Formats: sequence, C-alpha cells, structure tokens
Amino acid sequence: MQVEQVQDVELQDVLTNGDLEDADKPQGTSYECTAVPEPIEKDTQQVLDEALASCQVAQEYWQKGELDQAIDSLDQAYAMLLSIESENGGSGVLQAKEDLRYLISKRMLEIYTSRFTAATGNHNAIPLDMNKFVQAEINLFTGREKNFFIAAYQRSGQYRPQIVEALREAGLPEELSWLPLIESGFKVKALSSARALGMWQFIASTGYKFGMTRDRYIDERMDPEKSTQAAIAYLKELHSMFGDWTTCLAAYNCGEGRVLRVIKRQNVNYLDNFWDLYQRLPRETARYVPRFLAALHIINDPAKYGMDLGTPYPPLQYEKVTIAKQVHLNHVAPAINISKEILKDLNPELRYQITPTTPYELKVPPGTSDLLLASIDRISQYEFPQDAYVLHRIRSGETLSTIARKYGSSVTKIKQVNSLHNTRIVAGKTLKVPIGRGYSAPAETQPAASKPAVHVVRRGDSLWNIAQRYGSTIDAIKKANGLSGTNLSVGQELKIPGRQGDAPGDSKTYVVKRGDTPATIARNHGMSLKQLLAMNGLHMKSTIYPGQQIKVQ
Repeated sequence: MQVEQVQDVELQDVLTNGDLEDADKPQGTSYECTAVPEPIEKDTQQVLDEALASCQVAQEYWQKGELDQAIDSLDQAYAMLLSIESENGGSGVLQAKEDLRYLISKRMLEIYTSRFTAATGNHNAIPLDMNKFVQAEINLFTGREKNFFIAAYQRSGQYRPQIVEALREAGLPEELSWLPLIESGFKVKALSSARALGMWQFIASTGYKFGMTRDRYIDERMDPEKSTQAAIAYLKELHSMFGDWTTCLAAYNCGEGRVLRVIKRQNVNYLDNFWDLYQRLPRETARYVPRFLAALHIINDPAKYGMDLGTPYPPLQYEKVTIAKQVHLNHVAPAINISKEILKDLNPELRYQITPTTPYELKVPPGTSDLLLASIDRISQYEFPQDAYVLHRIRSGETLSTIARKYGSSVTKIKQVNSLHNTRIVAGKTLKVPIGRGYSAPAETQPAASKPAVHVVRRGDSLWNIAQRYGSTIDAIKKANGLSGTNLSVGQELKIPGRQGDAPGDSKTYVVKRGDTPATIARNHGMSLKQLLAMNGLHMKSTIYPGQQIKVQ
C-alpha cells in the first residue's frame, strides 16, 4: 500500500476545532497556531448544531447504502447554512459555515463516487475475471516468477489457517487470504521501497490508523495476528466505500485517495466496471488486481497451468506467556531449552528480539510456558546500551551538517537528541552530538596530566561541560582554581588538572588479543571502562583489533 490515504474526519471535531482543512493532513504534521474564533451567538449556534446533526445523519445513511436519504440530509444541512446571516456572530460564524460547507461538499462527492462506481458484488463475491491482463500475470507466475510463487505458496501454510478463520468471522471472502502472496510472498518482515512493512504491507501511518503499535521495541506490522486484523478492518472500510472487490483491492494497494481522484476526473456513469478504471491507474496498482486474480486461478487449478505447488508448511503452533520483565530472546531460549531462531520466528514484531519495558505477551512453543514462568526470575534483565555522545559548543559559521560530519553522526540524529524542529542553530549554544563509528577525540582535548591545561572561559561554558571536554571533574577544577561556587565569567582563565591515571609511570602499553573487549581489558587491569576509553581517545562504539596497542594503568 502507498502512503496516500483519505483521513477520516470526526464531525464534532470540525465544529469544535474550526479548521477542517487540516483534518485531511497526516498525523504528525506541524500546524501553525490560529487566532481563537469570536464567540458565536446562541441562536446561530443552534442552527449550526442542527446542520451538523444533519451531516451525521447523512453519514449513517451512506454507511447503510441509503444514498438518496443521505443526499436529502446533506441538502437540509446546506439549507440551514444558507439561513444564517453572514454578519451574525462575526468571524466565528464565517469559519464554522466554511467548515460545514466544505464537509457537505466532500460527503456529497463521496456519495456520488460510490453510487457510480459500485458494482453488484457483495462481501462474498470476488469475480474471477479472465482477460489479457490476468493472463499476462499468469504467464509471469508460471514462467520467470515460478520459484517465487511456489515458495510463497508453501510459506502460506504457516499463517493462512489463522487468516481464513479471521476472514470468516468478519464475513469476508476467504480468497482474500491469498493477498499476502502478492503483497509480501507471506514474509512477515518484507519491506517495500515505499517503506511498507510486514505480510500485509502497511505503511506506518495506515498501521497507526488501524491500531498497530510501533515504538522502540515493537512494530506490530510484523505481527501476523494483529496485522491480519488491521488488514480486515481496512478491507471492510474500502469495500463499504467502493462497493466491489476489484476497485477495493486497487485502493488497498495505492490508497483510496488516489482511486477517488482518478474516478473524479471521469464522466459520470463512465466507470461501469473496474477494467475501465484499470487503464487510468498507476502501473504498479494497475498490475495489482490482475496479479491477485492470476494467483487465484493458479491456486484453484495448478495442474491446468503446469504447476506443482508442493505441500504448504505446517501452521505455527504456540502459546502466549505474559511477562513483565524486559528480556532478550537470546537469554530466554536456553532457559526453555529451544533454539533462539524458533523464538524469533514466533515473535517477529520484536524489532531487536527484546521485549518492551511494559507487560508483553511472548509467544513460546506449546508446552514451554510453565517452564518460562518458573525460570523468569533467573533470566537476566536486559538494558539497552546508551549511545555515546559528546557536547559540542557551536561556533560561528557551523551548521548541523558540518557538525555531523565532524563526529561521524547525522543531522537527523542530532535533531532527535536535542529536540530540534529545524536546522537553525545559534553560535555559543551547546549541542549533544551522538558520535559515530570510527570517530576519535582530537588530541588537544586530551591534555597530559603532567602539565595542567589552561582554559579561557567562553560564552556558554559551564564547569560541567569544561570538565567533560578535558576528561576532568567539577570538584577537581574547583579545587585547582580555588573556586567556592560554579559561577564563571567570560574571559576567566581556569587551570585544568590532569586526569587520574595519565601521569608518566602510571600507565603501560597493552597489546590487544583475540576476544578482548574494552570492558574486559579495563576489568583485568583494575580500571573503569570510562578511564580506559579516556586514556586512549576511544568511545563506546570504537572498534579494537588484535595487535593494537592501548594504554592501561
């Protein structure tokens, strides 16, 4: 599915918030503040409320398929708007009238669109058309895409039984259970160039719209159960909008907004069936429906098309255990005597194979839930490693791009860490900059302990960031300079004492061996990891290698 979607609008919000244009913007869009509307007189407000109620009634009629009654209700709402004097109530009235007028026009367009594109199909009828477009896709599936088709068909066995059951409960055609074959090849982690993810290929905004969580730990677009329920909800919504399954499937692929715009450009009553619309859709979407129909034809009679599809994989079997502890699957697997790959396959929605900090239903093989509950206290709690970063004082002429290049970081990361909404920065301010792989601290920021450095205080400096820069401490700097407090003045000279462990005779050279890490080297020499990194100009993401010489105490 593509990014383009028609956003649902809550009717009451239109009148309350007074800015309908923004209702069609995707979630997360920034908005400029607008002036608060002037109060609306009571009598005028009552008329607006009645007009709004008529719009709500029209929406209910439309959802039931009673189009004439829906149009009548919208006509009544518009008549009410015309009865309101423009000068009554000031700008508040004008804004409310404009919002409702726009809403009525939009609903009227949707009703006429559904009237002239709806076919006579129902929830249980997907016409198996055969034409040159469908035949072309059959030729591909039985030709150069034969291996893909067979592999996807066999993979379907893991998930399709649950999908079919969910479709039956929703009253939708079982044939829709084959949509993931052409969407993702039944791969739960499939990612498209349009950033659509999962077996049902949801983009992030549509996934959010249909209730799927996406955060640091979880992306439910990769959860077979939850993404299937979201896909069913979306398909039902599209079918109620367009009325026939072929047009509905086209909208599932490229978004209902795109399909509605193609329809709107045509003459009334011209689009008698999907194949008229087909010629005017984007190429990828135009192929989507015949590709799905081609898959159904082959699956219904593989021998006719010379295909040996083999045996589908058995359905995934599992039970769920609610755990309130953050754990890594690599630690859970040995505790219940199974392969970590099995756990990963059962819980593909875990982005890093780590459960979230909140209670979570972990899927485990049948018969292992009791063992997991009995051993959960012995499984170590997982903590995400904190990203290493430096504090950078912005100099005149610097940009986020130049700062990012200096530290091997990126503009996006710097903006996220510092909660910046744009790329505008001010000289003298301090930025927190995540450091990238391969960055080494400049030699001048690591003064030798045998000769204290002298630092001239500049605008924006504090004892804390000066101590961080020189690898010292606030107390050490205060003691070396006879300071009783933390107040500094621009131009003030500070003596910076050397770092502990850097004095001549206190360090020696160690040659890195295979299997060494900075943490193990520090521990073996009675040092803290922070000391080891500071002595060698390293950071948390630095790579060390066998034969490398580093300083240790």
